[in-house]
Amino acid sequence: MDRITSLAARLVEPNRPDRSRHEQEEDADDDDALFAELEEEIENDSNSTMREQGLEMLRREMERMREMKQSQYGTYNEVTDEKEVVRITAHEPRCVVHFYHPNFKRCEIMDKHLATIAKKYFNTRFFRVFVENIPWLVEKLSIKVLPCVICFVKGVTRDRLIGFEELGNNDAFTTAALELRLSVCGVIQKSTGNVMDPIYSVSSKGCREGDDNGDIFDLDE
Repeated sequence: MDRITSLAARLVEPNRPDRSRHEQEEDADDDDALFAELEEEIENDSNSTMREQGLEMLRREMERMREMKQSQYGTYNEVTDEKEVVRITAHEPRCVVHFYHPNFKRCEIMDKHLATIAKKYFNTRFFRVFVENIPWLVEKLSIKVLPCVICFVKGVTRDRLIGFEELGNNDAFTTAALELRLSVCGVIQKSTGNVMDPIYSVSSKGCREGDDNGDIFDLDE
């Protein structure tokens, strides 16, 4: 059991921000080997029910991680197409979107912090959009002050951070301060570090979510 737990925990390590780029690339290349090793350990489990459930979950998790990596999870990139921005925010479970302009120094500062946080929270999609590329969205979301960071949870706007007012109104705010601010609405969540938790540990039910009161938008409106 300890061996399975150890291997499962290693699967979330590539996105730790304290690892070098070379280490992260090596870890990413080693994912298939890790899954194969974990699969072998599960196959040796004496409990047949646990073994079958574990193997099925492992296969699903492997496919999920591959899809998320293809969708740029764990990175901070730019989306230029307005319809694509709508599609991503409507369909991905959690998104942090930075609406920026290259002429704004504070947007550059926000980029730096978000790029660091994106590596740490693999289950949240982080990206930025140039406001001049998305005029419809800018008007729809009433974006008037930059930088503007909007958090989407299950297709609904749950929170927005305008300028640096909530970060001490100081350009020297820390990444930890922004990270804490984003965690308030649940758009970023700390990983358990073990993809096998649903099978190999007792899990508790999540908190009951309240009614969504955020904005849902559609380009066809």
